[in-house]
Amino acid sequence: MEVLFEQAFLKALKKHASIKKAVQKKVDLVIQDPVAFGEPLKANWQGFYSCPVKRNFILIYLYCDACRKKGDDIVVGCKDCEQTDSQTIRFILLGPHDKTYGM
Repeated sequence: MEVLFEQAFLKALKKHASIKKAVQKKVDLVIQDPVAFGEPLKANWQGFYSCPVKRNFILIYLYCDACRKKGDDIVVGCKDCEQTDSQTIRFILLGPHDKTYGM
């Protein structure tokens, strides 16, 4: 399994360094079973999953296999979709619930 971290995710992790351990635990759980630990999103976030880190803090990610099986790859439109293995998890954003969905 390939795990990728977008720049926005890494930048947010630096900004919220106080919860770094909690984020690492959630990332590890998502890597073990991406579909079980995430909630599929809808509307503008179709194809993505979210996972709570703390009370009002979430991470948003893509799991390529689920995205392709649902046909969401057409909506998501990753630039490197065709070159990316189906067993790839791409961590996209991290932050407070309301602010993260607004990005």
